[in-house]
Amino acid sequence: MSRKLLRNVGVPLLSLLVLGGLWQAIVVGFHIAPYIAPRPMQAIDAVTSNWSTLWPLALGTIRETVYGFLVGAALGVFFGVIMAKVPVLQRSVYPVLVLSQAVPIIALAPPLVLILGFGVTPKIVIVAWIVFFPVTVNVVDGLSHVDQDLVNLARVYGAPRWRTFLQIEVPATTTPLFSGLKIGATYAVTGAIIGEGASGSYGSSLALYQVHANSNLDAAAVYGTTMLMTAIGITWFLLVVATEVAVTPWQRRSVARQPLRRRGVASAGEGTSIGSTPLKGES
Repeated sequence: MSRKLLRNVGVPLLSLLVLGGLWQAIVVGFHIAPYIAPRPMQAIDAVTSNWSTLWPLALGTIRETVYGFLVGAALGVFFGVIMAKVPVLQRSVYPVLVLSQAVPIIALAPPLVLILGFGVTPKIVIVAWIVFFPVTVNVVDGLSHVDQDLVNLARVYGAPRWRTFLQIEVPATTTPLFSGLKIGATYAVTGAIIGEGASGSYGSSLALYQVHANSNLDAAAVYGTTMLMTAIGITWFLLVVATEVAVTPWQRRSVARQPLRRRGVASAGEGTSIGSTPLKGES
């Protein structure tokens, strides 16, 4: 357990420390001016000293990220299942989805703000737009590569379609589904920040707080806000990973638990040994 914890937690933390050390070494070694690139602790101090101002803004970004992610994921799963079950719909809708993703999201934000207003709605739509595509594509691919022999066997034994879908197709699709969710989680905060930059006023979002700090040449606040945005994105990604671990235990345990194996060995030991041959004269 300690080795697994060290591998899963200690190695990433060590990587962050190495990255911070490189940052510090570059700033100090090349004598970079503080108004261009501050030291890591200066950026962190800019966040902690202004936490009372930054926390409500960060909470708004988190809210937009979560709402948009849930909407995009739900729509992605729904359309992915429909497209996988209706091949004609897949052939007709799939090119439109690809075309929609060819539009730069930063160019899509201003029209959405004009159409939906300057509130939270366009930000949620932008996040959902980013999450929707990878989830849809991965669900379609997952359902298209389900073991058809297993599905046919279930139907031969009289399993209804809904039960085949829930007990065979859905578990087989969880791996590509969570791959899409993790990709969406990585970019969800980016969508929220883009939406914030296209709407609102100073003091209403992290993005515009950073723009204001940049206009005042407050490099520590600029870098610190970037670190805070990154922390939000990493946290949301880790929550998705934790959810995957919780709902897909079979991906990490392909054999029975130790107590079950011990009981099996004990039961085998009480009878005839496996692979043994009876002696002559025994009945």
